[in-house]
Amino acid sequence: MQDLPSLLSLSCWQDYRTYYENNYCRAEITTTDGIRVYFSAGKFNHAFYESTNDKSKNEFSRLRAERMPWIAHTLAHPEASLYQGWISASKTHNPARRVSVVYADFVVVIDISANQQNKLKANFVTCYVADNSIGRIRKSPVWSRTECCAQLGIVE
Repeated sequence: MQDLPSLLSLSCWQDYRTYYENNYCRAEITTTDGIRVYFSAGKFNHAFYESTNDKSKNEFSRLRAERMPWIAHTLAHPEASLYQGWISASKTHNPARRVSVVYADFVVVIDISANQQNKLKANFVTCYVADNSIGRIRKSPVWSRTECCAQLGIVE
């Protein structure tokens, strides 16, 4: 893909954390359709660690971290494929959770809610290379702003 950002190569997980905090937590990131996305420092471990024992995320994932620059590009890409996200606790798709796909099987997941002015905002959930689940993601319901707003009780 022509506009694919380069992989980020840093020396250690602390450098990746610093990059994440400087370029995401302290930055203003907006989706292509104008939804402000907030990144918390506390999401770093969830997004950039993987489980080696099927219980907890216990190992830093260089594979995920190297793709950090792809997050903003994926969210801002006008041709991103958008799907409703899966909520495993309820085993349902949720119109207020959005999965964006641009670069092969790399996905970015955000949770959308309403701000105090009753406009859409989002919180970053995670990102990963969905090599085992991209087929299932692409069969998910297409994300719709109308359905999302209806779920959140927002009239635009």
